[in-house]
Amino acid sequence: MLAAAATFVFASTETFAQALEIKIGYLHRPASKDRISLLDIPARDDGLAGAALGNEDNATTGRFTGQTFTLVSRSISDVSEIGPALSALADDGVSAVLVDGDAAGVLAAADAAKSRGLAVLNIAAPDDDLRGVQCSVNLIHVAPSRAMLADALGQYLALKNWKRWFLMVGTNPGDQALGAAFERAAKRFGAKIVEKREFKDTGGARRTDSGLVQAQQMMAGATQGANDHDVLVAADESDVFAGYLPYRTWSPRPVGGSAGLIPTGWDPSFDQWGGLQLQNRFVRKARRLMTALDYQAWVAVRMIGEAATRTKSNDPAALAAFLKSPDFSIAAFKGQKLTLRDWDGQLRQPVLLFDGKNTVSVSPQSGYLHPVTTLDTLGYDRPETQCKF
Repeated sequence: MLAAAATFVFASTETFAQALEIKIGYLHRPASKDRISLLDIPARDDGLAGAALGNEDNATTGRFTGQTFTLVSRSISDVSEIGPALSALADDGVSAVLVDGDAAGVLAAADAAKSRGLAVLNIAAPDDDLRGVQCSVNLIHVAPSRAMLADALGQYLALKNWKRWFLMVGTNPGDQALGAAFERAAKRFGAKIVEKREFKDTGGARRTDSGLVQAQQMMAGATQGANDHDVLVAADESDVFAGYLPYRTWSPRPVGGSAGLIPTGWDPSFDQWGGLQLQNRFVRKARRLMTALDYQAWVAVRMIGEAATRTKSNDPAALAAFLKSPDFSIAAFKGQKLTLRDWDGQLRQPVLLFDGKNTVSVSPQSGYLHPVTTLDTLGYDRPETQCKF
C-alpha cells in the first residue's frame, strides 16, 4: 500500500489587491537514511527547506512587482504516484514543477507535464542520459550532471599533475554510471587509469563493536597491490564504501570522487561570493546547514521567480520560454551569472571541490578555455551532446 501524499503550502506573507499569484509545484521524495556517517543522514525537509527560502526571496521581489508566490509540495513515495500528483498540481494552477527524484521519476514527471504545458526542473538526478538520449524539451536540469562533477575533479587533478588514477567503482547502477563519467574525464584531461577495481556491495551491518577494525582491514585489503598511482578515485553514489577509504588504503595516497576530495554543487562550508549571506539566512530559517539539494531547490525556485518577474506572467508557457531564452540568467552566489545550455537544458554552474571541512577549489580551473564560456568545459558541450529535442 502506497503512503498517501502529504501536501505542504508555503505562501508569501504579503497580499495585494488583484496581485498576480505564481504557484510553484514541488514533488518531494522521502530522504534515504542509509549513510556511512551519521553526519550525512539528510533532514526530513532536505531540499524542501531550500525551496521555502527561495519562495521567501521571490516574495521579497513580489512586494515591489505586485506578485505573490506560493510553493505547493507533495510527498511522493513511489514513481507510480508522480503522474497523478503532477496532474493534481497542474489542476491547482502551478506554473512550473520542481522534481526531487531519480531518473525514472524525472522522466515520469516530464512525460506527465508535457500535456499540461509545464516545465519540469530536475533538482536531484545527475544522470547524463537525462541530458542526452533521454532528454525532453520541457526538462530543465538544475542539479549538476555526473559528467560535470567528474570533469570538475578531473580538471583539478590534472592541474596538480596527479594523472595516474586508481579507479574503484561500486556495483550499483549509479556507481557504474559515475565510474564511466570519471573514465571520460580521465581521457578529457590527460589522465591515465592505471587500474580499475570493483567493490561489491554485499550488505551487512555497519555499526558493530568491531566495525572500525573491519573497515580498516577491508579497505587495506581492497586496495592492496594496486598499480602505482597518484590518487584513488572512488565512484560510490550508494555510499557503501568510499567513506571508509581515506586513511585506510594500502598505499598512502589521496582519495577523491565520492570521498576525500568531493565535487559538489554546494556545501555548507562555502562562503565566497556572498555565499555566507545565503548560508546564514538558511540557518536562521531552517535551523540547520544548507545541503546541495537545498541549494539546488533554492536556485530552481529563484529561476521561476526571475522568469515571473521578467515576463510579468504566471503562464507556464511564457515562463518556460523565458527560462530557455538568451535573456535568462540567475545570480546564485557562485561568482558569475548562471545560464541554461540550449542544447540539453542544463544549468551552467561552477562546481565546488570539498574536503569535508573546507572548499579546496572551484572548477572550472584556470587555464581551461572555451570559445563561449569556461563553464562549458564541465560536462557535455554542444558538439558532444546526444540530445535531440
